[in-house]
Amino acid sequence: MPPIEDHPLRFALTNELHARPAPVISVPATAVFMATKLDRDAAARDRNQDRAHLTALLDRYGAAHPAPDAKHHACTLGRHGLKWENHTEFTTWVAFSEGLTDRPFDPAAFDVFPADWLGQTPGVRVTSILFRLETMPLRDGVCDTGALRAKLDDWFVAESLAAVWVLDQAAVVASDFRIDPAGHVRMAVFAHPDTGQRRIGRIVQRLCEIETYRAMSMLGLARARDVSNLMGELDARLGALVAGMAQKSENAEAALDALMEVSTALEQLQMGASFRFGATRAYEAIVHDRVEVLRELRFEGRQTLAEFMRRRYDPAMRTVKAAEARLALLSERAMRAGRLLSTQVEVARSAQNQALLQSMDRRADLQLRLQHTVEGLSVVAISYYAVGLLANVVLPFAEPFGVDKTGVMAAVTPLVMGGVWLALRRIRSRLH
Repeated sequence: MPPIEDHPLRFALTNELHARPAPVISVPATAVFMATKLDRDAAARDRNQDRAHLTALLDRYGAAHPAPDAKHHACTLGRHGLKWENHTEFTTWVAFSEGLTDRPFDPAAFDVFPADWLGQTPGVRVTSILFRLETMPLRDGVCDTGALRAKLDDWFVAESLAAVWVLDQAAVVASDFRIDPAGHVRMAVFAHPDTGQRRIGRIVQRLCEIETYRAMSMLGLARARDVSNLMGELDARLGALVAGMAQKSENAEAALDALMEVSTALEQLQMGASFRFGATRAYEAIVHDRVEVLRELRFEGRQTLAEFMRRRYDPAMRTVKAAEARLALLSERAMRAGRLLSTQVEVARSAQNQALLQSMDRRADLQLRLQHTVEGLSVVAISYYAVGLLANVVLPFAEPFGVDKTGVMAAVTPLVMGGVWLALRRIRSRLH
């Protein structure tokens, strides 16, 4: 087969499918997870800062550096495995090690990340998770649910606890999605002894994604609340402007200026919130997708992850969607009001133009009359001087015939006036 040229992005796009493999974790084990982001403009951040921060941690453990443009990296830090990922808005870190801490969910497990290094993080923490991964206790070859129940009741808040079988009963996962006194969310995984290390790693990765994207999507709720407060004020102003239009109590041009201020403020709100609202929709879809792929089954009558999300997470997402829809509707109302006001302004200007044209017609008529009057006076004035000049010319020839000056002037006056009138009329006709 002759060589064929590949698309320049073929290998890059194919490798993207395999870019973020799940870690390989054996139980019992302890894992810690952290997601960080810049407080503002995270999507446009300098990603070199994230890689530099990773490199600083790797240097402390003597670990190999990632590629200069890497978006993910996996390595070993002493007795810990590390997996680092750089996403559009945030960066994630997961470190795991064999064995369990003496105290369940001991915050000392986070010591893999030095305190001074954490203080230099380019951004803020979005979420962090403490994992406790144990082998599922068995009795006569089946899960000892009583032993699990005792641990769950001791570790989590019962009112918000979600505990489920996942992946065809390969493991039981549990969390109350609350922040403990050390500042971390607690998650427990009880894996069946026959569950492979890669499957355990995928379970941990899915749980990290659920919590991370849940936390990221909740940022949309905060933005929705801020936008809703501003929309309330703008909605009231827009309503007052529309009411004034209906009652014709305001000058149309002044109302249009006020409407432009409202429309500008709405456009700024949309521009500022569009990215966050769009990201929230995407993150929400990922959360539900990751819950679905776990193929969860109810454990001991506890609420499932899907039920937890429907009760506590979905209402927040509906609030975001409602704020986004309200903002779009308010902008559309402002556009319609703007079109109505523009029509009013055009009608008012047309009326003004018509009145102006009528006034100009009246002035033109008066000017024409004045012109006719001036023309009449001009004929008399010109004729007066022309008669005098012509009489002086004719008089020497008329005196031998006994005609005096008065007679000469009387004779030439009609002729002169007629000639002057004809001359002025001809000039005026040429000008027109």
